[in-house]
Amino acid sequence: MISALIAGVSCLLSAKEIIMFSWFKSDPTKKLRKQYDTLLEQGMQAQRAGNMRLYAELSAKAEALWQQIEKAENDKGYR
Repeated sequence: MISALIAGVSCLLSAKEIIMFSWFKSDPTKKLRKQYDTLLEQGMQAQRAGNMRLYAELSAKAEALWQQIEKAENDKGYR
């Protein structure tokens, strides 16, 4: 019975109302951006400490992650 009520309610929502509630959905790139920021921060700390090899590795990882972020945003049409 509950599933029938839920189905009935979803049929009553118009497309405009469904779009209106889309702001409840989380941004799929939010977690990736946080990881990206963390990698950049760690890279900066490595560079300041004089560890250029670690800095280069972290920068490469950050760049690869940024490519994933851009691909995800382009696939979803965020920009």
